[in-house]
Amino acid sequence: MSEVLLVAFIGLLMVLYGIGVPAAYSLGLTVLLIMMLPIGPELNFIVITQRFWAGMNSWVLLAVPFFLMAGRIMNITGITDDMFNFATELVGPIRGGLAQVNVVVSLIFSGMSGSAVADAAGIGSVEYEAMTNNGYDGDDAVGITGASSIIGPIIPPSIPIVVYAVLAQESIGTLFIAGIVPGLLMALAMAGTVYYLARKGGWPKEGSYDLSRLFESFVKALPGLMAPLIIIGGILAGVFTATEAALVAVVYAIFLGFFYYRSITLSDLYEVSKDTFEDTASIVVIFGFANLYAYWLTLAGIPDLIGNIITGLGASTVVTMLLLALVLLVLGTFMEGMAVLLIMVPMLVPLYPELGIDPVHFGIVMVVALMYGLITPPFGLILFVLERVTDESLDKVMRSMLPYYLPLLIVLLAIIVVPELSLALPEAFGLL
Repeated sequence: MSEVLLVAFIGLLMVLYGIGVPAAYSLGLTVLLIMMLPIGPELNFIVITQRFWAGMNSWVLLAVPFFLMAGRIMNITGITDDMFNFATELVGPIRGGLAQVNVVVSLIFSGMSGSAVADAAGIGSVEYEAMTNNGYDGDDAVGITGASSIIGPIIPPSIPIVVYAVLAQESIGTLFIAGIVPGLLMALAMAGTVYYLARKGGWPKEGSYDLSRLFESFVKALPGLMAPLIIIGGILAGVFTATEAALVAVVYAIFLGFFYYRSITLSDLYEVSKDTFEDTASIVVIFGFANLYAYWLTLAGIPDLIGNIITGLGASTVVTMLLLALVLLVLGTFMEGMAVLLIMVPMLVPLYPELGIDPVHFGIVMVVALMYGLITPPFGLILFVLERVTDESLDKVMRSMLPYYLPLLIVLLAIIVVPELSLALPEAFGLL
């Protein structure tokens, strides 16, 4: 019976999602339709209401709208220009300097937005225009911009990590710290690839080093650079939780916008707040249905069934994680990352003890794998974002990503095979 329910749960969900039903309503309708079948759990609207409300009534979920709002405010303050100027002075004189600037800016910006799509949409056009105006081919410019943008959700703050933490009932702060080293490794892999392509293609340098200009650009960018330090430092020092850190980020962003850059108005703040409230409403509904979906999965014995199938393979923990990562990579090519998290996390979390999987370690693996899916055809969301904010066709955007797939995949494999890359830092700070 569980086998039939497993096919029904996944099959109905995929059909609904495939025909364009939003992820939240796909989850809810799947549960309702299965409860109406003779083989499904008994239809109980009281339980449905309770589980739906329990999914929305979460303190840690407040981190999502606050981080979204902080990132949006910083996008309109003018901080991007200061970051770009500092990165240009820092790595511009290297061969392929502006391409390296692209990677460094994405690394810095990752500590503010927490979203790969926000990175690609917010600073993608700036990076693309700077490179094409200085002699780079559009293919090279758009490829680096897209590939480097997926660093954003790995280094804290990170919206996907918050989502995973809520679904898996793990500490957001611990997962944030666990993402730092993998995020830096992704940036190094990107920088190394760019250096190789620059030497091979004879990409230009951007001037020469001038310590006075470098220091001046650093001072101007310092208020923005402080944002991730405040968030991470505050969490590590125990001054505030990750949820409270999100509110601190909003207050700091507002302070920069009104008093340091003096570039935003009350009208801008109203528009940002309105957009954030709209996004928050949809996210909260998603979590309500996701909790309902997870509850009925457990009631139907689906996690136990999947666990028996996986353990029946007799594979080691590493091989099991490699197989699960492969599934995530495949799902990520045709589904949005948030939808995959909502579907897979409730199924996999109950299996962690049996499979010997550390929930923090696999959380980082899952997020990295799903971010990889954002730049892979046919439905990688960043591909469509870059088509919109640049002059390149979708076909050219897809081809431009090819040189970066292998280095980023190697990083994902390293994170799976060497758990210490994710766990060493949280352990060092006593978070595990």
